[in-house]
Amino acid sequence: MDRHRLSNVVITVFSLSLVACLSPDLVSAQLKRNYYANICPNVESIVRNAVTQKFQQTFVTVPGTLRLFFHDCFVNGCDASVIIASTPNNKAEKDHPDNLSLAGDGFDTVIKAKAAVDAVASCRNKVSCADILAMAARDVIALAGGPSYAVELGRLDGLSSTASSVNGKLPQPSFNLNQLNAIFAAHGLSQTDMIALSGAHTVGFSHCNRFANRIYNFSPQNPIDPTLNRAYASQLQAMCPRVVNPTIAINMDPTTPRTFDNVYFQNLVTGKGLFTSDQVLFTDSRSKPTVNAWASNPQAFQNAFVAAMTKLGRVGVKTGRNGNIRRDCGAFN
Repeated sequence: MDRHRLSNVVITVFSLSLVACLSPDLVSAQLKRNYYANICPNVESIVRNAVTQKFQQTFVTVPGTLRLFFHDCFVNGCDASVIIASTPNNKAEKDHPDNLSLAGDGFDTVIKAKAAVDAVASCRNKVSCADILAMAARDVIALAGGPSYAVELGRLDGLSSTASSVNGKLPQPSFNLNQLNAIFAAHGLSQTDMIALSGAHTVGFSHCNRFANRIYNFSPQNPIDPTLNRAYASQLQAMCPRVVNPTIAINMDPTTPRTFDNVYFQNLVTGKGLFTSDQVLFTDSRSKPTVNAWASNPQAFQNAFVAAMTKLGRVGVKTGRNGNIRRDCGAFN
């Protein structure tokens, strides 16, 4: 190889390795833990107090806020675009069929926290709705008995929100492991991150139609999904008759539904995962070792969950001209 071509190869390899080194830090440079130290120094305690007040009114604050954060980050990044209300000229993300089941208490948590922040004159219109949602998600986990952690901040709020942008972006209850891994990998999240974030179902709830196929018409040979614990299947049939009120909600963790813990994984080991996408984490040999490990080691799960939430919070972050700080979280400025 001549010296000219060799030097080109060396430069190309160096450039690629430089990009590889810089890419993760480009986001880290935008986000930092003490972002508001000189802007609104008490923002985290202001948000935590507002979230705690809401939590004392209803436990739905916990799963509602967590799920809102996840649904926000998986569609156009963590930019609070899921909170935007539709207008006559724009059908927003929140009105996509996959988002209609987002609990109103999640939205209300962010709106109340935003109001509390803006009630402090020096903080008014200085803190993004996207950051408030990220802080609130951290706070509800801790309130439910889970780990607390330092949240990276500095996101701006997104400038667009369309229902059509949600298509195909969110994991479905029927997903198998390949489908789950693919949709998480699209956001730089690993299988371990995916299993950890699935663990948020330890405080979740679901409507019957999301899993009815597993207890009534799974297949011609097996009306009940054979991977489902039989006693649990009978309980689910009692709570979710074939003709059921669509507002009925079922706890995703039948054992400790109001505690953020590793019991979700213990349930999977005994065939008590509510969704196909839950139970597959145990039935697929590729993910089973992680489920077994976390079923017996709550600290290992908590550490993995905090790491995954931090990575999730970096997805599609808006900075500079790509975003702003919304005065009203539900409407563009």
